[in-house]
Amino acid sequence: MQTPLWTPSSERIHASRIWSFIQSVNQHYGKDFSSYNDLWQWSVDHLDQFWSHFWDFAEIKASRKGERVLDHADKMPGAEWFPDARLNFAENLLKFRDDKPALVFRGETDDRYSLTHAELYRKVAQLASALRQQGVVKGDIVAGFVPNLPETIIAMLATTSIGAVWTSCSPDFGINGVLDRFGQVKPKVLFTADGYLYNGKANNSIERVAGIAEHLSSVERIVVIPYLNEQPDVSPLNNAVLLADFVDNDATEIVFEQVPFNHPLYVMYSSGTTGVPKCILHSVGGTLIQQLKELILHTDIGREDSFFYYTTCGWMMWNWMVTGLATGCKVVLFDGSPFAPRPSILWKVAEEEQISVFGTSAKYLAALEKAGVKPGRDFDLRPLKAILSTGSPLSHESFLYVYRDIKKRFAALFYFRWNRYCLLLCVRISDTTGVGRGVAVPWFRYGC
Repeated sequence: MQTPLWTPSSERIHASRIWSFIQSVNQHYGKDFSSYNDLWQWSVDHLDQFWSHFWDFAEIKASRKGERVLDHADKMPGAEWFPDARLNFAENLLKFRDDKPALVFRGETDDRYSLTHAELYRKVAQLASALRQQGVVKGDIVAGFVPNLPETIIAMLATTSIGAVWTSCSPDFGINGVLDRFGQVKPKVLFTADGYLYNGKANNSIERVAGIAEHLSSVERIVVIPYLNEQPDVSPLNNAVLLADFVDNDATEIVFEQVPFNHPLYVMYSSGTTGVPKCILHSVGGTLIQQLKELILHTDIGREDSFFYYTTCGWMMWNWMVTGLATGCKVVLFDGSPFAPRPSILWKVAEEEQISVFGTSAKYLAALEKAGVKPGRDFDLRPLKAILSTGSPLSHESFLYVYRDIKKRFAALFYFRWNRYCLLLCVRISDTTGVGRGVAVPWFRYGC
């Protein structure tokens, strides 16, 4: 019989948020659950009770929750969740407005830029006001051809605070790749940076943005975020303005547009390997409550955590990571190559930012082992409690590498398996109690 790589202590189990949720369910519904399996079975058998109680447990902000949780539960498609609810996605991600760190940006150059929750709220207010003055209204599309910067998150939050819809892709995409995506959704405003850094090389984006905008007649304004240069030349772009000249510096408050639970939030895209990328529309309420469930119950993230995921704005893990703001944790961003200027760069960031939850991919872990990097030997990783691995399945060798050379006894390693085309998400999860389980949960995704 094989020995588990890791088993949580009783103290770890009873300190977890999923354990607190189990106790809350027991008290509210008169249950006597004592394990993950008990909770899982109840969540499957009583969908309405589970999701309604989690809504309250996660303290989701809404002008109205409503009494109805699930209509037409026997229909797929056709089921309707929280049909009377009215809420705003950005309001939930901005509900903490104190001086604790909200976002920290790190890059290949070792530069560090941070924002508190209060500063983040103020910057979103300034940009949201500018977007409203530009004529952006509920239901409009705003696009980002952007690196993984704090300004990108600010643009997304400003967009969704209005009830508009955000879509983005990575700045390393070619012109045709961007047009294959944005050309289908016809954005009104396009955010971009003047360029991006990767593997020590500065890549200018202005020329490609000009080529993109030439074929996107719907774009009324291009907002340029200075990244490579403090004052980039935007003259090759029509209707372009620097971010600092676009924002409304007098705005201090945000008017959060209240929208239905199934109101559009994100447009994301399939890979495009079998033709033009397919649009995938994500709803406000479904995205929020599902991602909060995963972050709070399965990943055990809270205010004291420092949360990192290596991703670009063209990968759905960026959208997942950003929702971490709703837990009040510190979200750490990194843009650039994970091996530049040295293979251990992300672990230097992990040490300096005291990262407790580190998200990455199976490919990265395999490459890290091949490069001979031993983070557990070279860095102080005492705050680290979990590693998340997404994408391709993690090999047996990589599991062993994590426990041998990163941290021997710290937490179960998570593996999320996403099905982009289904209304149900089947997740292979090792939760904080150490139990792996295949779980069918509503994911609220709709093709467009």
